[in-house]
Amino acid sequence: MLKEIYQKEIAPKLKDELGKGNVSGVPTLKKIVVNIGVGEFKDNEAELEKVQEEMARILGQKPTFRSAKRAVASFSIRAGDVVGIAATLRGRKMWDFFEKLVKIVLPRTRDFRGIPRKSLDGKGNLTIAIEEHTSFPEIDPHKVDRTRGLEITVVTTAGDDEKAFRVLKELGMPFKD
Repeated sequence: MLKEIYQKEIAPKLKDELGKGNVSGVPTLKKIVVNIGVGEFKDNEAELEKVQEEMARILGQKPTFRSAKRAVASFSIRAGDVVGIAATLRGRKMWDFFEKLVKIVLPRTRDFRGIPRKSLDGKGNLTIAIEEHTSFPEIDPHKVDRTRGLEITVVTTAGDDEKAFRVLKELGMPFKD
């Protein structure tokens, strides 16, 4: 399991490289937030339930509906309309999802050439977009009526991009060279 590899091999290695006093000071994964925008069918209850069920299969936990905080007339959205479905993964589910993302999903993604370093936000968090949710092994592409895009944010305890890059690279995140 990836968490055990991190604790036994990666953290001690990075402790020396980053000049930390002990292993507890080495940056690690804090949480992973997964989001799907559903604004185009906000009034279709059946479609919202379908997306929620597919996302629950991918994540291993039931996601929640996210509502618009204010009205946006140009998008025909009123305050309170469902605009997204999201879940926050922590602990074992987070580590399992990260391992699946790095080892299975990203290599299966069509035309994937690596994650650009500019996807880091300046505070040590990585946000990536997966254009087709059918890249996940839990979703049968033959039983899906439409593909959906996901936004995945990997939050680390690094505090800056360089440390986050080192940790994520060691954990197997395929960055562009």
